[in-house]
Amino acid sequence: MLQSEDIQKIIPHRYPFLMVDRIIELEEGKRAVGIKSVSSNEPFFQGHFPGHPIMPGVLIMEALAQVGAVVILKMPGYEGYLALFAGLDDVKFKRQVIPGDQLRLEVELIKFRKTFGVAQGKAYVGEELAAEGTLKFFLERKNPAE
Repeated sequence: MLQSEDIQKIIPHRYPFLMVDRIIELEEGKRAVGIKSVSSNEPFFQGHFPGHPIMPGVLIMEALAQVGAVVILKMPGYEGYLALFAGLDDVKFKRQVIPGDQLRLEVELIKFRKTFGVAQGKAYVGEELAAEGTLKFFLERKNPAE
C-alpha cells in the first residue's frame, strides 16, 4: 500500500491537486487501485455548486489519471518522467460524487510503448460505478534541474 507521502515521491501533484489519497493495490506496469476520500472541504466545492456540491467529472478523470501515472512511473527506468494526458475516450458519468463519498479508482493498462500508453479507468462509490473512460497519456522527461 502507498500512502500520500509515497505517492508524492512518484507523481508531482500536491494539494489541492493531488486527487488520490492512497494506493491499495499495485501491479507495476499493469494495474492499480487508489482511494480518494471526498471531503466537504475540497476547494472545488466552493463553486461547484454552492448549496449542491458535486465533484466535477473532469477531476474524477484526473484522479484516475493520477492512479494510472503511478502504475507506469513505479516501473524501473521511469523515474524522472511525467505522465501527461494525451486524450480521453468513451467517458461516461453514471453517478454524482458528493462530499462524504469515497472513490475507489481502478486503472488497468491496456497498451504501453516506451512513452505512450492507453489505460481503462473506472471510479466507484461503494459498488456503484460513478465514472469510466479510456485514458491516453504520454511520458515526458522532467527537467533535470528540478
